[in-house]
Amino acid sequence: MSYTSTEWLTVEPFTKEASKQAQAHPDRRDLFLCHAWDDRQGSAKDLYSFLKANGASVWFSEEDLPLGSLMIREIDKGLRNSRVGIVLVTPALLKSIEAEGVAEKELAVLLSSRRVVPVLHGVSFDDLNDVSPMLASHAGLNTKDSSLNDVAAKVAAAAAALPAD
Repeated sequence: MSYTSTEWLTVEPFTKEASKQAQAHPDRRDLFLCHAWDDRQGSAKDLYSFLKANGASVWFSEEDLPLGSLMIREIDKGLRNSRVGIVLVTPALLKSIEAEGVAEKELAVLLSSRRVVPVLHGVSFDDLNDVSPMLASHAGLNTKDSSLNDVAAKVAAAAAALPAD
C-alpha cells in the first residue's frame, strides 16, 4: 500500500499510538467506526465492509450491538475495546454532531483519546471545521482524493501493522 506524503502524515501518528494500545491491550479491535445513524445502511456499512475485506478488525454498531442490549453501554464497551477510532464524516454526521446525538458522544470520547482519524466522505475539511474544529484539526483521509475502498485499504493496512501483542 502506498501513501501520499500528506496521507502518511495522517497515518503515522495513528500507527504509533495504536501500537502502544496494541501492546497494552492485545485483545482489542483495531478500529471503532463512528458514523451517523442515517449512514448505517449506506456509506458506513460500505466502509465497514471494505475495512473487513482488507483484514481490519472493526467494531461497528450494525454488527456488534446484540439484540436487547443497552445501546449506549455496548457503544461504551466498543470504544473501550478499540485501539483507534475512525470517524466517517458525512453530511449526516455533521447534522448528528450539531444535534448532539450518539455520534457526538462517541466523537467526544475519541477526541479525548487522541486516537482518531477522520474519513471525509461528501464533505470538506471546511465543512467539518464549521461543526467540529477539534475533529477538523486532526489530519484525515478524504474520499474526494480516492475512493472509499482505497481509503479503507489504507486504514486497514495501517491497522495490519499493529503488533499482535
